[in-house]
Amino acid sequence: MSCGPGGPIGPPEPIRPGARKVFCVKFQREMEGLDEVPFEGHPLGQKIYDSVSKEAWRMWLEQMKMIMNEYRLNLGTKEAQEFLLQQMDKYFFGEGAALPPDFVPPRTKA
Repeated sequence: MSCGPGGPIGPPEPIRPGARKVFCVKFQREMEGLDEVPFEGHPLGQKIYDSVSKEAWRMWLEQMKMIMNEYRLNLGTKEAQEFLLQQMDKYFFGEGAALPPDFVPPRTKA
């Protein structure tokens, strides 16, 4: 699985004046960064804050919903939380998050 965005890349969204900038690991360009550290106190949260754009984070949230639903994760368990953190790390900094073996992407309307 690719580490880049799933769809076509359009022109970069303008960075708001005064907004924090990061070199986004997903888009490989300077973009607007997150406003706060996700998972504060966890090393992955700081790593994401330092190198993931708001747009890439929005993409992850959609991916995360799919992973949670397809794997039927119960985030009340430590195992599910760790699995999701591993997938997040892979999504941004590795080979990409794992899709379930029987996952079929939704058809696009023609």
